[in-house]
Amino acid sequence: MAPEMEPLFLAWSYFRRRKFQFCAAVCSQMLEKSPYDQAAWILKARALTEMVYIDEIDVDQEGIAEMILDENAIAQVPRPGTSLKLPGTNQTGGPSPAIRPITQAGRPITGFLRPSTQSGRPGTMEQAIRTPRTAYTARPVTSSSGRFVRLGTASMLTSPDGPFINLSRLNLTKYAQKPKLAKALFEYIFHHENDVKTALDLAALSTEHSQYKDWWWKVQIGKCYYRLGMYREAEKQFKSALKQQEMVDTYLYLAKVYTSLDQPVTALNLFKQGLDKFPGEVTILCGIARIYEEMNNISSASEYYKEVLKQDNTHMEAIACIGSNHFYSDQPEVALRFYRRLLQMGVYNCQLFNNLGLCCFYAQQYDMTLTSFERALSLAENEEEAADVWYNLGHIAVARALLQTASSLAPHMYEPHFNFATISDKIGDLQRSYVAARKSEAAFPDHVDTQHLIKQLKQHFAVL
Repeated sequence: MAPEMEPLFLAWSYFRRRKFQFCAAVCSQMLEKSPYDQAAWILKARALTEMVYIDEIDVDQEGIAEMILDENAIAQVPRPGTSLKLPGTNQTGGPSPAIRPITQAGRPITGFLRPSTQSGRPGTMEQAIRTPRTAYTARPVTSSSGRFVRLGTASMLTSPDGPFINLSRLNLTKYAQKPKLAKALFEYIFHHENDVKTALDLAALSTEHSQYKDWWWKVQIGKCYYRLGMYREAEKQFKSALKQQEMVDTYLYLAKVYTSLDQPVTALNLFKQGLDKFPGEVTILCGIARIYEEMNNISSASEYYKEVLKQDNTHMEAIACIGSNHFYSDQPEVALRFYRRLLQMGVYNCQLFNNLGLCCFYAQQYDMTLTSFERALSLAENEEEAADVWYNLGHIAVARALLQTASSLAPHMYEPHFNFATISDKIGDLQRSYVAARKSEAAFPDHVDTQHLIKQLKQHFAVL
């Protein structure tokens, strides 16, 4: 009979294989037998943290209040090219925003779905409530752990009926004196419990215990300040951490602060300083490209995305964005090559086949157009994705029935209503054109073409 593996090593094996639930279960069994086993305690804390961990660098968690009430705005009308909230004109000869679709906030639609980049900042409470939230991806983190001396604190006791760690009974000062244990505890409080105030207190005590020489704790304090909306305090902490230890993540966190403060030029200068220290770093290059793309500087964004592909030729975001830029620059054949590359890499979803269908149509490869759209419809996971496909089919076939289907599936989208109104106006069905134009106006009140069409229809009805 084969010998059984020691429970601690079994739990560690589960953790290394990212089977966090099994890891936590084994650690719970160990803690039932020995409640003060630090190795099991810290490993369970890390496993529970990994279950809910999200990358704070890419995620911008804004509530409705932060979206509507911006307390960081300095100028109501900033200069062109200095703000992300005010859509600017493309000054570099790239595709015109009149041709490239834009969001209701005025930003060009990117080729890759990122948190808080598609819908922009909504102008009304109703738009904020119905703004879709994107799914965030987790990135594994590593931190050291081992068998430490037993503390014997009551807060380490675990109960099957209660929480794993009772935060109200924690002696933060005692934990701050154990740096390795404090780091795992901080990540558990910050990510799993989402108690930013307690996490900030622990980070402050740990920084004080390290005599302000540990850059890692300064970064964590900055993360807490950012989560609390205290951007200037977060900026000070990240800058202090960079003086002690230059890390890529710290540059990304600090640039995120400047982006939240609507200072894209400062963020770009910071990223370029980071490139001097870390030449060819993909995340920094991608960050520069994202800011340029949000500022409607499409050509500069494409150049940096190309630099990303020189360092990592499997970077999906760069491939998708370059393909999108080629499509809106009237180069569907080139865009088709990039989307086919994504298909070869294993991307298989509705959006990709939708883009392939459009590229095939404009590249005059009609035999593959309808096949791609049929595949996109079969892979659509919700009504909004299906509405996008039907919208493109309606645009290609110039069929009012398909546009009407798209309008019924996603009534909050203004594009199907406006195109239906335009086609109905051209064939003389003015009544239905006016009704559809009103729906388009309700979905996007500031759409200039919709307002112009409604004005024309009103003038025609007045003459009658």
